[in-house]
Amino acid sequence: MTECDLCFHRCQLEEGQVGFCRGRRNSKGVIIPLNYDRVTSIALDPIEKKPLKYFHPGSMILSLGGFGCNLRCPFCQNHSISMADEKTFTRHLSVSDAVNLAKSLKKDGNIGLAYTYNEPLINFEYVLDCSKEIRNSGMVNVLVTNGTIEEAPLRRLLPFIDAYNIDLKGFSQTFYDKISGDFESVKRTIMITSKVAHVEVTFLAIEGENDSDEEMEQMAKWLSDIDPDIPLHINRFFPNYLWKDKSITSKETLVRLKSIALKFLNRVSLGNIG
Repeated sequence: MTECDLCFHRCQLEEGQVGFCRGRRNSKGVIIPLNYDRVTSIALDPIEKKPLKYFHPGSMILSLGGFGCNLRCPFCQNHSISMADEKTFTRHLSVSDAVNLAKSLKKDGNIGLAYTYNEPLINFEYVLDCSKEIRNSGMVNVLVTNGTIEEAPLRRLLPFIDAYNIDLKGFSQTFYDKISGDFESVKRTIMITSKVAHVEVTFLAIEGENDSDEEMEQMAKWLSDIDPDIPLHINRFFPNYLWKDKSITSKETLVRLKSIALKFLNRVSLGNIG
C-alpha cells in the first residue's frame, strides 16, 4: 500500500491501483502520473479564455489538457476528459516538444503555456517539468486549477507559475461535499499563490446551490482580506453533464451577486453571459 500525497484525498493505493483522480497509479511502490507526455486537448487560446482578464490582456497562450480530475462536479463543462481515464485517446507531447511548440507560436502572439481543461495538477510532474523549461525560455506559465493540492507540492511549483486562475466552487464545505472536494485546500491555495503570483478567481453561480447573498458576501469579504484587487469572475451556469435539469443562471442573479461582491472587491466581472 502506497499513499499518494498530492491532494487531500490521500489515496492509499495497492500495487497497480489507480487513484480517485484516474490520473495516478501505484507502480512498484511509486506513485506515477498516467498523464505524463499525454495530451487530450491542445489549442492556442486568448488569455481571456482562461479566464485571465488582467494578465497580459490581448495575448494568446498555448493551452494543454490531459484526462482525469480529483473532484466530481456534476456540472462539469469538460466532463468528456475530466471524467476520462488512461484508455482515452491522447497524443504524445514530450516536455521538449511542448516547449518548442510554444516557442514556435510566438509569432502568433503566444506568451507561454497554460495547463488547463481538466485538472492539470493531477499531472503534477509534467506541469513542473514543462514550467521549468518554459521559464528558462523566457515565456510564462499559467495554471487553471480547482486548487485542491497539498501545500508541499504547491510550494515546489510556486517559483515557476506566473499566473493562476483558481476555481472557487462555492464558499462552504457543504457545497464542496457535493463535488467530493475540500474547501480548506482551495482557500489555502488562494492564500499562498496570491502572495507570489498573479491570481484571478472564478466562481460558477448555480441558482439554488451556491448563489445566496450570504455566501457571496462571505466569499467576497474573505477575498478582500487577502487583496481587494483580486479579480473575481462570476460565471453563468448552463445545464451540463449530470445537472442537465438545473436552470440556466439568470442575468438578474449574476447582477445581484456582482453588486454584493463589489462592496468588498474592486474588480468583479460577469462571464458566460453572451
